[in-house]
Parts: sequence; structure tokens; C-alpha cells
Amino acid sequence: MSIKVNNLTFKYMVGTPFEKTALDNVSFEIKDGEFIGLIGHTGSGKSTLIQHLNGLLKPTSGEIYIDDECITAKGVDLKRIRQLVGLVFQYPEHQLFEETVFKDVSYGPKNLGLDEEEIESRVKWALSIVGIDYDKYKDVSPFDLSGGQKRRVAIAGVLAMQPKVLILDEPTAGLDPKGRDEILQNIKNLHKKSKMTIILVSHSMDDVAELADKLIVMYRGKNIIQGTPKEVFRNVETLESIGLAVPQVKYLVQSLNKKGFNLNEDIITVSEAKDAILKALRREKK
Repeated sequence: MSIKVNNLTFKYMVGTPFEKTALDNVSFEIKDGEFIGLIGHTGSGKSTLIQHLNGLLKPTSGEIYIDDECITAKGVDLKRIRQLVGLVFQYPEHQLFEETVFKDVSYGPKNLGLDEEEIESRVKWALSIVGIDYDKYKDVSPFDLSGGQKRRVAIAGVLAMQPKVLILDEPTAGLDPKGRDEILQNIKNLHKKSKMTIILVSHSMDDVAELADKLIVMYRGKNIIQGTPKEVFRNVETLESIGLAVPQVKYLVQSLNKKGFNLNEDIITVSEAKDAILKALRREKK
């Protein structure tokens, strides 16, 4: 499912002394099936932007198209749009409330009026996607799970609605390394299997370098850089000037090159660095 944003502007408390522009003439396009990393310092407008993409916020001006349908037009069925565009907020486990994992994940599909067979099928599918064993956990209270498991169950609840677009706002925030790695691997597997359009909001440059097809960089309500991870991370000085960085591997490569390794400056992932360093060491032995 494609997304097109044209000249999107959003202001809080319009007409008051506290008026503030949160989004300033933002435009971009996301193609069907793309994995997008949305990055920016705290207060850059990321969270405000994603809340527009499923109609939770209405822009002051500008247009948003979901598969060529303008969702900012009058009379649009926003309930249907929110079924198509699933939004997972930070700490989604805080919204868990049912007695069992099954009841929690099935809550959305039940509200769609689906029959019991379809509901069970969706719950099984959603839990399998996030790596939760259906038979083992369906009757367990979500409050008895680990932090990482709670997070995955909460994400499964959104997936059970079978959205065409999945937006995740800092899905690894507050998790230990094991829980963080599990969530990221689940997201990676989901995109690989379903080709769902995914937007990942993250403060981790290393994560988006590994996962995203394209990046959108936000700063003071504007999208100042767009492109592939390699294209975006060439802008080291610009990113650092707005409080961001580049993947740690890129700094390592720069350091090694100063020592004569002559590695490609576009290396941004651990696997790329590993291959390049091994090749350089083999050349040295020859």
C-alpha cells in the first residue's frame, strides 16, 4: 500500500499565544512494500507525522493519500483507514487489558464482526509472526509475560487486524538486549514474508541501516533528507549538526581507513564491515 504526503503542515493551538508549528510543509512518497526508517531528534515531528498517516490528527493544511485515496478530505471513512494503517505506539504493552493472550490479540478482529474461525486464524497468524507460541500462551495472562513478550503480544494485536501498512514508534524502547533483538528480527521477518509497507520510527541509526530501504530525516518539523540509508548516512556533518549520528560501523570504517585499510566509506552495516575487513586482511597476507 502506497502513501503520498503533499505539503503537510500541522500547528498546535492555532490562534493562541502558544501556537506552534509541529510539521512544516512536509512532502514524501512511500511505495507499496517499502520499509521506511523515520529518524530525527526528540521533538523533530516524527510522532506528530505518523499520527496523521491513519487520521488520528487532522492537518492544518496539506494532503495525505493512501493508495491514491485522500484521507484528509471531508467524509472519508477514517475507521476503515485505521484498519488499513496499523499504528503501534511506544510501550504498547501498557494497553494490554484482557485476561488472556488470546482475548487480547482477538479484541480487534472481534470488533470487525468476524466469525470465530477467522478470528482464531488471525490470532494464530499474528502470534506466529511475533514469535509467540499459540498453544503455549493463548490462555496465559499477558501480565505474566516478560517485557519483551508483552511487547510482542501487543504488536500481534495490531497485526491481527491485518493492516496493509504497519507503523512502529520506537518498538524496542525500554527492552533489554535480548528482547530488543527478538522484536527487530520479528519485524524483519514480517517484512520479508508479507512485503507489508512498514514505517519504523527509531533513534538507532544502526537498526535503520540494517532494516530500511529508505530513510526520512526529520528536523524541526521538516523532512530535511530523504534517500537510501547509504545516501542519507553520507551526510555525516549535517546529521551530527542536528543531534543525530551515523551507524557506529561507519565511524569504525573511517578510523580504519586512517590506518591505511582503504575500505569503502559507504559501509554502514556490521555484515558489510566484516566482509570488507576480511578482504582487506587477505590482501595484506598476499
